[in-house]
Amino acid sequence: EVQLVESGGGLVQPGGSLRLSCVASGFPFSTSKMNWVRRPPGKGLEWIASINPSGGSSEYADSVKGRFTISRDNAKNMLYLQLNSLQIEDTATYYCQYSVQIYGNRSDYRGQGTQVTVSS
Repeated sequence: EVQLVESGGGLVQPGGSLRLSCVASGFPFSTSKMNWVRRPPGKGLEWIASINPSGGSSEYADSVKGRFTISRDNAKNMLYLQLNSLQIEDTATYYCQYSVQIYGNRSDYRGQGTQVTVSS
């Protein structure tokens, strides 16, 4: 069974930083591309970052590029997201996401999420 558990969210002032963590189990984490997505209040899911299995390559949405950094520790089955220079618009529930294609059908797995609130 795929399990993803996010943590590290909280209340932070604009310009502040947070580090989100996600512990993964139930699938081959070290050979899987991983993602972070977020859901702002009242809005849909937004992809924000991806990292390849080795951790040597990553991609970011324009909205977070230069401010957020995705990383992973395959020995610990951990995914991270460093959030710097946080803005009010970054307020959202953040999820780590594992996606798998089976017979042409994509399934997305996410944890319960961790809430990030940016407010002065």
